[in-house]
Amino acid sequence: MNYAVNCFLYLINKKNQMRYLQKNRTNHILFLLIFMSFNSLYSQINYNQISGQELNSRLNTITTAVPFLLISPDSRAGGMGDAGCASTVDINSIHWNPAKLGFAEKQMGIGVSYTPWLRALVPDINLAYLSGYYRMKKAGTIGVALRYFSLGDITFTDINGNTTGQFRPNEFSIDVAYATKLGKNFSAGGAMRYINSNLTGGTFVDGSSTRPGRSFAVDISGMYKTEKVKIGDKKAVVGFGLNISNIGAKMSYSDRGGKNNSDFIPINMRLGSSLAINVDEYNSILFVADINKLLVPTPPIYKRKINPITGQPEGVDYDANGDPIILAGKDPKRGIAEGILGSFNDAPGGAKEELREINYSLGMEYWYNKLFAIRMGYFYEHPTKGNRQYFTLGAGVKYNVFGLDFAYLIPTQQRNPLENTLRFSLTFDFDAFKAQNDEE
Repeated sequence: MNYAVNCFLYLINKKNQMRYLQKNRTNHILFLLIFMSFNSLYSQINYNQISGQELNSRLNTITTAVPFLLISPDSRAGGMGDAGCASTVDINSIHWNPAKLGFAEKQMGIGVSYTPWLRALVPDINLAYLSGYYRMKKAGTIGVALRYFSLGDITFTDINGNTTGQFRPNEFSIDVAYATKLGKNFSAGGAMRYINSNLTGGTFVDGSSTRPGRSFAVDISGMYKTEKVKIGDKKAVVGFGLNISNIGAKMSYSDRGGKNNSDFIPINMRLGSSLAINVDEYNSILFVADINKLLVPTPPIYKRKINPITGQPEGVDYDANGDPIILAGKDPKRGIAEGILGSFNDAPGGAKEELREINYSLGMEYWYNKLFAIRMGYFYEHPTKGNRQYFTLGAGVKYNVFGLDFAYLIPTQQRNPLENTLRFSLTFDFDAFKAQNDEE
């Protein structure tokens, strides 16, 4: 188990500490953070005889370190069900598919996005995203992005509820991307990413120190766009995109436990398609669809020790070598390449469970005269894999050199950290700014 989780659990699982949590708002945040990032800590089934029905119905979510890397950072894609792998190029393309930058028509753009998190409960958790790109003459397009996730103020206490310190946990990543066209219709791209996750501030817990988790990752992506095709009497463009993101080293928050104490970062495969239709001179519609799959090990089912008196499980059972005994699935302690390749056939429930690990996003965007847009979308995740299911709504306006986008999320199955929250993105079009200055 991730040692950072142990650090947090040590702080909250004591009887007196729980009383203090009920009185202190900042420690409520601590509990919420644990639930948000590691919501399947207790999803392992407590049976040593597993039936097929139990395999197919049990909750078995996949957890990784730094899940903030998968949060939709911008309001445009956020309004289209978090689909953006094959949508038309924009300033936030680095997150969805860096290869889209190869089709950039404008020379330069910058955007900033702000996403409140758990706003219905606390006011100081948020995600900020700054991105931009520059298209070079005959040399492709470069892009940079900064993602910063602030987790609010946390008050650390001892077993008696006495304050031992205060800290503001945070996570951030810095991206550098490049894309170029390899033909008239195809573009290839990639990104390099530095990741820093400081959740404890070096706090000593149970006599052991913690440290920030750090990793380095890369993205590999491609984008294909057809020539204009006819749909009835309307002109349209079809696009296909692929992005394998966050291919990088595991992350650890302590030196204790060595490699067994490190966790995969969210290596993710995103496939997308799009259909852009020019209805007439003033109206256009874009349809997008994405599928996502985490390329990390699925948690197996471990054999449990059974108390001979109570008949209840008491923890994981180990073999003579000190390794946990696995009843179904595969050992998650693997290398990066083995974890990626094995992620397609390591689910305890077999192929049926593997298909459940695919998330689906659908979205639509309508523009009037390239000045006003409305968006809607839907995101689906299987109930046994997290049960995130929600509709999204969005809108966008452009005025001269500025663009402003909004997104709103409506959950359909369970509470969501973004419900009742308005997200926004602000973009700057430097080509329009330059043209405006030339006219003046």
